[in-house]
Amino acid sequence: MLPFNLVLLTSVGYVGLLFLLAFFSDRYSRAGGTGFLSSPLVYTLSISVYCTSWTFYGAVGSAARGGLEFLAIYLGPTLVFIGWWFILRKLVRVGRSRRITSIADLLSSRFGKSGPLAALVTLIAVIGTTPYIALQLQAITSSIQVITSTGSGLGPLRADDGTLALVVAIGMAVFTILFGTRNIDANEQHHGVVAAIAFEAVVKMLALLAVGIFVVFGVGGGFGSIIAAAEAHGVAIPDSSNFGSRWVSILVLSAAAVLCLPRQFQITVVENSNEGHLRTAGWAFPTYLFLISIFTLPIALHGLTVLPEGSNPDMFVLTLPLAEGQKLLALFAFIGGFSSATSMIIVATIALSIMVSNHLVMPIALMRSDRMGLGEGRDVTRFLLSSRRISIAVILFLGFLYFWHTGKSDALAAIGLIAFAGVAQILPSMLAALYWRDATVKGAFAATLTGAVVWGWTLFLPSFSTASADVARLVAFGPWGLELLRPQALFGLDGLDPLVHSVFWSLFLNTLVLIVGSILSQQSPMERIQAALFVDVFRRSAGDDAHLLRGSATVNDLFFVAQRVLGPTRAYALFHETDRQLGIQKRIAEPTPEFIGRLERELSGSIGATSAHVMLSKVVSGSEVSLEEVMKIAGETRQVIEYSQELERTSDELRRTADELALANSRLRELDSQKDEFLSQVSHEVRTPMTSIRSFSEILLSHQDIAEDERSRFLGTIHQESLRLTKLLDEILDLGAMERGERTFELERTDVEATLDRAFDVCSAMARRHGMALERGDRQSGVFVMAEPDRLAQVFINLISNAIKYNDAEKPFVRVTSRLRDGVYQVDVADNGPGIAPQDRARIFEKFVRGRRGSGRDESGSGLGLAISVELVSRMNGTLELVDRPPPGATFRLTLRLA
Repeated sequence: MLPFNLVLLTSVGYVGLLFLLAFFSDRYSRAGGTGFLSSPLVYTLSISVYCTSWTFYGAVGSAARGGLEFLAIYLGPTLVFIGWWFILRKLVRVGRSRRITSIADLLSSRFGKSGPLAALVTLIAVIGTTPYIALQLQAITSSIQVITSTGSGLGPLRADDGTLALVVAIGMAVFTILFGTRNIDANEQHHGVVAAIAFEAVVKMLALLAVGIFVVFGVGGGFGSIIAAAEAHGVAIPDSSNFGSRWVSILVLSAAAVLCLPRQFQITVVENSNEGHLRTAGWAFPTYLFLISIFTLPIALHGLTVLPEGSNPDMFVLTLPLAEGQKLLALFAFIGGFSSATSMIIVATIALSIMVSNHLVMPIALMRSDRMGLGEGRDVTRFLLSSRRISIAVILFLGFLYFWHTGKSDALAAIGLIAFAGVAQILPSMLAALYWRDATVKGAFAATLTGAVVWGWTLFLPSFSTASADVARLVAFGPWGLELLRPQALFGLDGLDPLVHSVFWSLFLNTLVLIVGSILSQQSPMERIQAALFVDVFRRSAGDDAHLLRGSATVNDLFFVAQRVLGPTRAYALFHETDRQLGIQKRIAEPTPEFIGRLERELSGSIGATSAHVMLSKVVSGSEVSLEEVMKIAGETRQVIEYSQELERTSDELRRTADELALANSRLRELDSQKDEFLSQVSHEVRTPMTSIRSFSEILLSHQDIAEDERSRFLGTIHQESLRLTKLLDEILDLGAMERGERTFELERTDVEATLDRAFDVCSAMARRHGMALERGDRQSGVFVMAEPDRLAQVFINLISNAIKYNDAEKPFVRVTSRLRDGVYQVDVADNGPGIAPQDRARIFEKFVRGRRGSGRDESGSGLGLAISVELVSRMNGTLELVDRPPPGATFRLTLRLA
């Protein structure tokens, strides 16, 4: 054990360090040096306020009792932050543009600046968070008892040291009041508090990692050894059976909690100084959660293995180092747990105090005020600061009372999930506020109230069953013996885990009432405007609602209202900025609607949207009439905008259609031109042999005295030209049939080198006739491709014969090589002739194009050989191309895939 005085001195010293850090950070930020304090790193670390003492201690206990169930607590926030672009980005944008001060202010502002809805959300937050604060007090006192006692944490946690818990609560109240309520602008960042929270985030992560490394690698012998020892000791090893309905419920609750918990909303939205920080938090916060949870299960397994039976798993983080005599490590772990608890208490009480003062205290004060009393100075400022400070003290005292009342029961063991389920009742209305334009305040209020009542009945109330016999009877038999209303078997749904049962009924009825209530009710003009501002926040500026309030108030009236709420310095700075436009120096100008809207947003940052709207409505007369007028204009404007957008979409479609028609028309003209050129080429190609046939036939018919050898020569010419004409027509028909897909052939495994040799033999006689060397270059043997052998041979013959016909070099040759390159088969047919003229290279594979190669030995032919060859190679899933190389000569390359 450790001496109590040492633990107390260390705790006080640590709190003193937090005081100094917060003080100098706050002082540094007020001097204008907020660079590092407003960095993505500090912002991300501050979000780790999610990891409370329940996470620090309770996660190990949860792993020991429920296996892998604890992972859902981390996976829910991980999914939310990985997908920050979809929800968090919009939440932060709305918060910054509308100067939102809290989760209650968000819903109130969206749903027509509704005071009752804000009050309801505030009450739910207080009820759900107060027991959670009690849990932190319980964790602190229990950890002190464990680390200073001679035992090893046997039996249930002792919670009878109320004096210690009260001292902790008072210390946290003093710290929070000093650094969390220095001004009334709830929308202003608390750099000192955030810096302290970020520091505590590092401390608790390092503490948990230190214990984990010590347990796993110091005494456990590694992960494998810990698992093996646990199995030998009879400890159940968690498996996939943990992933049931309870696991899914916890996953949903943890995802909702990271959005709806007042402390999370305060850090993630209100304290956000740059929307771009979410991009860093999107990966850095999940990484933090991974690091802080990586040793949770090994610690739990090792504790169950080596500690005496009955040891409290929630305290394994402390008792394992103590059992091994590692007192300094145990003290470091205690400070880590202390950091987890204090950071949650500080931020939660700041957020709740803002909600209580803005949405409970301030509306009551405004209702009881018959007139504003504009001649007084800073009474509103003092009143707000005092109400927030008192709220902090009251909230912490309520947490202490809950701790004191339930300390002898096990209600605190599951209070973390109970709190999660409570604040989750805000989630349906929050999502509707951001994404459903037609959601109404009546639907949101009824839904949130329904969900809260069902949660309170099915989960919160049963948590007192061990502390109260009356509650235990109510849970067992239902009110007045009505079993259908039993808290843990509502409407006869029995046999479910209590948490799953409560989450199902509360969120199901909450969502159902929201949808039905919104459909059956109508939005007020204010709701419709606010809905558009929230849902379309990325398409609207912060001043789009500047015209909501207008009337006969003078600048002088508004200045005194601003002075009472914001203080003389901020009020003067705000009005001085628009001095020349409004004539504030004269104090007689009538304010514009735009300026009133801006003033309302500034006041909202201090007292909330509802109170700011009510306060200005008392000064600006005629607000209701102008609002209806605005809605009428806005409705007509929206119709015009939608009609304009429809016309624009139609115009874009017509423009695209016109472009497509122009493209099709251009293509038709091109095809028509190609058709004319094709017919011209065919006519030319057909006319040449027909002219020869006709001429020689006429000679034979008109001259009977022609010598026999002459007659034979004429008949031979007619026969050759007839064959040429037949070949031309066959090629035209063959190419046309292939282009139309009418001429098909089956591909088969083909020895490509054998086919190439066959073409080589066919063309060798032609090469000898022209006195040309037909060379076999480097060849790749044993290669098989998918092709049609006869058609492939036809392609090879076309390429080789063309190279022979058009080569007029002094020492002509044609070289054929083959190779494997990058998994494909390539054949090059190269010659040393004049090559292809540059102007013909791009169209050499078109029909009837022979290319100008110089004089050549033989330019006869239809010009269809290459066009047919390209089509054939394409059918064999290959390519045929003209290799770009300097003259002399030309090289054609055929590429085929291997079989």
